[in-house]
Amino acid sequence: MTSSAPALPDHCDAGATGAVIPVDIAAAKATATASPVAETETLDLLTAIGRVTATDVVASLNLPPFNASAMDGYAVKADSVTGQGPWRLKVTGRIAAGDAPKQSSQGSVRILTGAPVPQGFDTVVMQEKCRLDGDAIVIDQRPRTGQNVRIAGEDVRRGESLLDSGDTLKPQHLALLAGQGMAGIEVRRKVRIGLISTGTELREPGQSLHPGQIFNSNRVMLRASLDAFRWAEVLDFGIVPDTREAIAAALAEAATRCDAIITTGGVSAGEEDHVTWAVGSGGGMLDVMKVAMRPGKPVKVGKLGAALFLGLPGNPNATLVTFRMIALPALRKLAGLSITAPTWTQAVADFTYEKRPDRTEFVPVRLAAAGADGLPRLAVLGRGSSASLRAISQADGIALLPPGVDLVSPGYLIRIELLNVV
Repeated sequence: MTSSAPALPDHCDAGATGAVIPVDIAAAKATATASPVAETETLDLLTAIGRVTATDVVASLNLPPFNASAMDGYAVKADSVTGQGPWRLKVTGRIAAGDAPKQSSQGSVRILTGAPVPQGFDTVVMQEKCRLDGDAIVIDQRPRTGQNVRIAGEDVRRGESLLDSGDTLKPQHLALLAGQGMAGIEVRRKVRIGLISTGTELREPGQSLHPGQIFNSNRVMLRASLDAFRWAEVLDFGIVPDTREAIAAALAEAATRCDAIITTGGVSAGEEDHVTWAVGSGGGMLDVMKVAMRPGKPVKVGKLGAALFLGLPGNPNATLVTFRMIALPALRKLAGLSITAPTWTQAVADFTYEKRPDRTEFVPVRLAAAGADGLPRLAVLGRGSSASLRAISQADGIALLPPGVDLVSPGYLIRIELLNVV
């Protein structure tokens, strides 16, 4: 990995110099630049969904904590059922879920699901497999030792690992912790992410649109994406006009308040693209200047003060692709997640697509029915135009078309990242 370089001071060089690097290298550099937030907090289980575990979690309790009945029936000693059947066993007691364990030395005990099996008993005959005869039960089939009994610790044994540091807490994780009697869990604090939309031409939805202006769709898309992550806290700095002074001031404020800064627009080499200059004027360093990808080539990655800097292109499709492929893995690293890379799914192209062999291309795709091989077929949406909103709005995922390939034909095996995977 090459060393960082100061952000370039002059807009005319912003996209003209610096090596063009592969997508995987750019993503690796972005992730390497990020360090997990160190601060932690302890949350009630009911408020911990989606947060990132700060420590390994080890079981302190066997589950189940005692031998328990898995059925409504009768507890017996399997080795007491000898000779030829049918067998008649006197019912000597009754135990329900929540009752304290009982002792009994003979016969059978009426037992309900979840109740502790009496000491010395090892088997539960389900009630459908026996019949009552006065104060006794009659069994026609010899029971098997351990039948219908949940053995103490068979699910979880004390000392076993339950969760690793860096896991994202899901409802089923919280159920496991609750089953251990844990009321709270230590998690990493939320990552503070500053969002800056650059562009004098931008207006927010609902405002008046004048000639030459467009609505700010990227802000809505990124806010919605980030709000899906319980480990993220967004500080929205709104729209910043295309002037060096305004962008530099917004970046300086964001750098003092945020763990990461995401900008959209202004990262190319045009006369009104001032983001790279503003990062440099604030003492920032860039690890990534240009990436061999379409869309999204001018994406920038580096540091501004202590904050991770992620400069995304302004066209919506390019914003989405660079966010998912380069920015999001780094943000996951900041949050302390142990798994940061995109989750890829295998699929088969049902389209023809020509591309340049020297770069990776990402195209929006829609899933179709699976073929005989069980893999979904993909229809491409548009030509991957960096400005396309309709195509990405209809997409189920983003397909990766690798370098070294100049023609994708029907039947070609490709990888996609589904957009509903957070």
